[in-house]
Amino acid sequence: MRPRHLLLAVGVAFVWGFNFVVIHVGLGQLPPLLFNALRFTLAAFPAVLFVGPPRVRWRWVLLVGLALGVAKFSLLFAGMAAGMPAGLSSLVLQSQAVFTLVLAVILLRERPDRRQIVGMAVAVLGLVVVTLGVGPARPPLAFALVIAAAMAWGVSNVATRRAAPPDSFRFMVWVSAVVPVPVLALSLLTEGVDTDLRALASLDLTGVGALVYVAGVSTLLGFAVWGRLLRTYDAGTVAPFSMLVPFFGMTSAALLLDESIRLTDVLGGIAVVGGVLYGAVRRRGATSAGAASTEKAGSPSPDQALSHSR
Repeated sequence: MRPRHLLLAVGVAFVWGFNFVVIHVGLGQLPPLLFNALRFTLAAFPAVLFVGPPRVRWRWVLLVGLALGVAKFSLLFAGMAAGMPAGLSSLVLQSQAVFTLVLAVILLRERPDRRQIVGMAVAVLGLVVVTLGVGPARPPLAFALVIAAAMAWGVSNVATRRAAPPDSFRFMVWVSAVVPVPVLALSLLTEGVDTDLRALASLDLTGVGALVYVAGVSTLLGFAVWGRLLRTYDAGTVAPFSMLVPFFGMTSAALLLDESIRLTDVLGGIAVVGGVLYGAVRRRGATSAGAASTEKAGSPSPDQALSHSR
C-alpha cells in the first residue's frame, strides 16, 4: 500500500473511532432515535439527488436500510444513551464479525475454514472477558443493546453481500434514505413529540456539529475514502485497518471523556481484535482460492461489507 493510501486508511479508522465520542456528545442534546433519524436524513439528502439508482434490487436496499440504519444504529445509540461508554461501544461492536460468520453459515451456506473458527472462538472469549466488567457503571441493559446492534450489523453484512452493489457509495446513500421515516416514527412513538420538539429547540452549535460529523464526515466522507481504497487494493489488505477503530475509539474516549479503561477491557479487546484479524487475514494460498470463489459467486467478501457500517 502506498504511503498516501496508508495514511488514508489510518485516517478513516481514526474518523470512525472518534465518531463514538461525537455520538456521545450528540446524545447529550438529542434523544437516541431522533439523533439517528437526523443523522441519516443529512447523510441521504441532498446526496440522493445527485447519484443515480443503486443498481441493485430495491429489496436489498430496503433490507440493509432496516438492518443497518433502523436496527443497528438505533440500538447502538440507545445503548450509549443508557450508559454504555463510547470507547467500550467501539470495541464491543466488533463482535459483529462473529454474527456475520454465523449468519453466513446459516443463510449463505458458507463453510468457514479452521482459521476462521479459531479466530471467532478467540473473539468470543475476548467478549466474555469484556462482559466481566459489566456493572453499575456499565449497565447490563446498555451492554445488551450494543450486542444487539452488533447482531443487526451482521444481518446487514450478509444482506450486503447478497446484494453485491457495484457502486458501494451510491448504495450507501440509498440505504441512508430508507432510514429517516421509520426511525422518526419510532422516535415520536417512544420518545414523544414534546421531548423531540424540546430537543430540537434547544439544539446548539455543538449538537449541530455532532450531526454534521456523524452524517457528513463519518458516513459519507469516510465511506467514500474507504470505498476508493477497496477499489484500489484487495479487501484483505484494506479490511484489517478497521480493527484500528476500537483503538482510536477507546483512546479518544479516555482522553476527551475521561472514560476509564479496565484491565478486562484491554485483555478482552486484544482477544476480540486479534481473533477477528486472525480469521480475516488468511494465508496467501487460501486467499487466492477464496478470491476465486468470491469472483465466481459475484459477491463481495465479508471484509468489504464492513465498510457499510460506519
